[in-house]
Amino acid sequence: MSETSVSAVQHHAPPTSFIRKHVFSLDHKVIGKQYYALALVAVFIGMVLSWLMRIHLVWPNVPIPGLSLLSKSGAPGGVMTPEYYLSLLTMHGTLMVFFVLTNAPFAAFGNYFLPIQIGAEDMAFPRFNMMSFWITFVAFCILIAAFFVPDGPPISGWTAYATLSAVGSDSGPGEGLGQTLWALSIFVFCIASLLGALNFIATTLDLRTKGMTLSRMPICTWAWFITSCIALLAFAVLMPACLLLILDRVAGTSFFIPAGLVISDHLQPHSGGSPLLWQHLFWFFGHPEVYIAILPAMGIVSHILINSMRRPLLSHKVIIYCMMGIGFLSYMVWGHHMFVSGMNPFSSLVFSFPTLMITIPATIMTLIWLGSIYGSKLRITAASLFALGFLSMFVSGGVSGFFLAQPSIDIYLHATYFVVGHFHMVMGVAAIFGVFAGTYFWFPKMTGHMMNDSLGRLHFWLTFIGTYCIFMPFHYLGLAGNVRRYSAFVDDFLVPLIPVHRFITFAALFTGAAQLIFLYNLIQSRFRGAPAPANPWECTSLEWTMPSPPPFDNFGGKHPVVYHDPYQYGVKSSTGDYLMQDSPEEAGA
Repeated sequence: MSETSVSAVQHHAPPTSFIRKHVFSLDHKVIGKQYYALALVAVFIGMVLSWLMRIHLVWPNVPIPGLSLLSKSGAPGGVMTPEYYLSLLTMHGTLMVFFVLTNAPFAAFGNYFLPIQIGAEDMAFPRFNMMSFWITFVAFCILIAAFFVPDGPPISGWTAYATLSAVGSDSGPGEGLGQTLWALSIFVFCIASLLGALNFIATTLDLRTKGMTLSRMPICTWAWFITSCIALLAFAVLMPACLLLILDRVAGTSFFIPAGLVISDHLQPHSGGSPLLWQHLFWFFGHPEVYIAILPAMGIVSHILINSMRRPLLSHKVIIYCMMGIGFLSYMVWGHHMFVSGMNPFSSLVFSFPTLMITIPATIMTLIWLGSIYGSKLRITAASLFALGFLSMFVSGGVSGFFLAQPSIDIYLHATYFVVGHFHMVMGVAAIFGVFAGTYFWFPKMTGHMMNDSLGRLHFWLTFIGTYCIFMPFHYLGLAGNVRRYSAFVDDFLVPLIPVHRFITFAALFTGAAQLIFLYNLIQSRFRGAPAPANPWECTSLEWTMPSPPPFDNFGGKHPVVYHDPYQYGVKSSTGDYLMQDSPEEAGA
């Protein structure tokens, strides 16, 4: 795109009031920080919910102080009922998947850095950008409101399978108003995500500065762009699915409820619906959502590793092609979540094949990362440690996916803790390690202050060891037949597994407490951290060509001109062993 075209884009004026500057801001950088803050609140709520669940699993009859204040019916005397355990499980999963794993690596970092990395002053549609965050915030408030309605949060899990989620209060506690609020929250969240995805795509395609060809965009920019393309289709399917679920619940329709269904001795007044329709619609969104969470983390980690190695990857273009391939294949594998739904065995094989195929680009990426690191003089920082931790979690969690891709094996493992361990490692923890890496790397640029690297390293090692202690035993439990979503283990074959659960609970409490180190480091560094130089990591991409934090219009009214790809490391230049993207200087051998 020409410089003239970029200059012709009309952007908003600088804010003059506190409300416009810090609350209803049109500045993509402020909006990125707002997304990050919302994800931070959501992740700590989700962590506390996981603590409550783990404590209950090991000591099911022990009162938990203060829990009865949250729900007298769900925790009379502080002792959690089985139904309330399922309610907390539902809210934990929903908060983590939607408001943490989607918000933090994609919406937060993407909003802040994508325009800067392509040389733009702001997003293509700043008002849509502001609307996207505040609609997300409304969705978050609607979901949290489910804690405070009379029947409490829903018990249907974060997947909200019909007919449990579709028939109303007859199906159990929380399935009245609480379930309706859940569906409404996700419907609203989908609207926000669609607005954000459109904005990311338009910004990337239309607002690149002079010289910023697609091949010169950083890998993390490519990751956010590919993720937005995935999100545009995925949330466009989940949004009407949630609307149909709400209509089944409040308008008497029968999209997901079959005829003749009797629940709690009540014949349901519905006919003609299909519970499997919800599964198809949800998982058509659900598996791409895995990559909406993990692809931005892949891009962030690649960007940080290249900087830390001080040399390019073996092929950063192959990394980009692999991310494209993953995005394309992500829409062909949703059926592997439904192997136990009565699916035709031929259909199971059809879905099993692309499920195995999608591991090929992921494997190629992993080999490129490892091959590039081999022999390099890696700069060890908190950011690079979390980037390496991402690789470990991604590989360890991904290997178990080979088992689940086989229908005959998945039928045994599907409803067990094996699946819980798999997706927590490959989707949850890996993505969060990417968020931590991005936080330690970009915090100086976002705030103008350095984080304490020693505390960051301590945070990494405690988190790295703790997460392995939590989620690797889940695979053993699954192989032993431990069914997930049980609130107590009273069967003879489950009683010997209680010591493993006790170990996991202690590890979860320990790992959660370790996150307080990060929170302290984040807040203390924000206000009292050492001043950050403009380019503390000697990085080459455009965000490091400006002061820290960046000015309102990013580049001070001047549009940079790009001369190089973003990974000119290991070269001779006037700046050292790297060459900035906007430097007209030619790299020396």
